Amino acid sequence: MYQAYIGLEIHIQLLTKSKVFCSCRAQFGDEPNTNVCPVCMGYPGVLPALNEEAVRMGYVVARALNCTLSRRTVFARKNYFYPDMPKNYQISQYDDPIGRDGYIDIEIGGRIKRVRVHEVHLEEDAGKMIHVGDASLCDDNRAGTPLLEIVTEPDMESGEEAEALIQEFRRMVRYLGVCDGNMEEGSLRCDANVSVNEAGKGLGTKVEIKNLNSSRFVRLALDHEIERQKALLEEGRQVVQETRLWNENRDVTESMRTKESAHDYRYFPEPDLPPFVPDEAFFAQVEASLVELPLARKQRFLSDYGISVQQADFLIEEKARADFFEEAVRRGVAPSTAAAWLAGDVAKLLNRYRVELDASPLTMDRFVLLMELLQKGEIHGRIAKQVLSAVFEEDKDPSRIIEEKGWRQLSEEELVKVVDEVITAHPKAVEQVKGGEEKPVGFLMGQVMARTAGRAHPEKTREVLLSRIRGGEG
Repeated sequence: MYQAYIGLEIHIQLLTKSKVFCSCRAQFGDEPNTNVCPVCMGYPGVLPALNEEAVRMGYVVARALNCTLSRRTVFARKNYFYPDMPKNYQISQYDDPIGRDGYIDIEIGGRIKRVRVHEVHLEEDAGKMIHVGDASLCDDNRAGTPLLEIVTEPDMESGEEAEALIQEFRRMVRYLGVCDGNMEEGSLRCDANVSVNEAGKGLGTKVEIKNLNSSRFVRLALDHEIERQKALLEEGRQVVQETRLWNENRDVTESMRTKESAHDYRYFPEPDLPPFVPDEAFFAQVEASLVELPLARKQRFLSDYGISVQQADFLIEEKARADFFEEAVRRGVAPSTAAAWLAGDVAKLLNRYRVELDASPLTMDRFVLLMELLQKGEIHGRIAKQVLSAVFEEDKDPSRIIEEKGWRQLSEEELVKVVDEVITAHPKAVEQVKGGEEKPVGFLMGQVMARTAGRAHPEKTREVLLSRIRGGEG
């Protein structure tokens, strides 16, 4: 019986306007090598200057991860050569990171699991290598972008748990507004450390899997690597301590290089940057930046609003979406109604138009108005769906759409008049209903709907129809 031990090293690019040690613009997608200067290129004689906003964001993340925050944090040089590292060293942290000994809770199959956080430290990102055929190109725009590394303890046991942690952490940093969490663009990246050993014997030989750029690949790579190590141990062979890469085309991990140890990097204190010693005002800023995090918000939504787990999961996925829901409830929309519409028809339209709620034509005023019209009976559910769709298509208020298209629901008096016309026009079907047949009821309702262009409320129509037919019996 074997047990797997998984720890993650998560890197996030912080959403600062400029790089962490110079004033160059920090922006993904710009023309290659246009956001560079002598500082981020490591020219002789230049000096780095710390971006305090990056430090604040780092402390916010460490605080949200329940870490003990450092009263004095120090930068260090991590020495290694790679073509995308123009300085031949990386300014990082070693002995005195921003935070230590925290934790993050994740939800697995309806239960909460706590994963310990070893440390949170701030460093600079490297440039980016681009391989085209036989040529290798380097874009240094990314070099010097503020990068926060979060190192967990090996508390996870499966790819599923690691995937859940990545997803929960991504939601968290997006809620905090410190990272966009875009794994495709590399603003959230992950390396995974995994070892397998006989149950109860502690950690095995650690293998690192580098550069996993989606939470799904994290799960697939880890599940594969666990099975690979188990097979080696069952054959009586040793697992080699090494760094491996995930081959997404073959669904396997492949050897990359032997694993370095920390002492291989010859860390030493960065001589050009003094220690950062935050004052009480700085810590007050950090506290003021905290928000209710996604998992806590989900649990509150379930207990306070009585909505389903699926609806809560959808609503808390994005902070703006959860805020929208709560504002609609505050303005009088029933929680169950708001959740059902947002997680149902609104979600379908957002997917169809590939737009986020806060950038869509469905403003808060329009959503609340649509729900009020529905609640007052001025439109019924089917018409409300049509109005919602028209809001996305035409970017107009619901009341204007209803007026222009003549979609206002029939009054009872108008409905009775149409029902009587249909009864008169279809005596055979009426006799069949009187004889106890159900099928002609649907036919007659369809006739009413056709004559009213769908403006008749379906349940009310059935009620009036049966009342008028049976009321005329005898």
